Amino acid sequence: MTPALLAITLTIGITLCYVAVCTASPFGTCRKCSGWGFAMTTDRKGRLKRGKDCRRCHATGKRIRTGRWLYNRWARTYRAGTQ
Repeated sequence: MTPALLAITLTIGITLCYVAVCTASPFGTCRKCSGWGFAMTTDRKGRLKRGKDCRRCHATGKRIRTGRWLYNRWARTYRAGTQ
């Protein structure tokens, strides 16, 4: 198998796997708060306490995946164009 054909096959395989992940689980954990929904801070004694709510995920701990976001945007545009 030539290197170019191998690279194309791997790229298609990775893309199909990502599509399957976006279909099965459209929401992933927030990368900023690690899925907690808030930031951890420390008080003056050094003990951990709950900080402010995460602005990225709006305190849910989940964010929509990039592939699912692109699909939703495409579907919305397609629906608006066909009506």
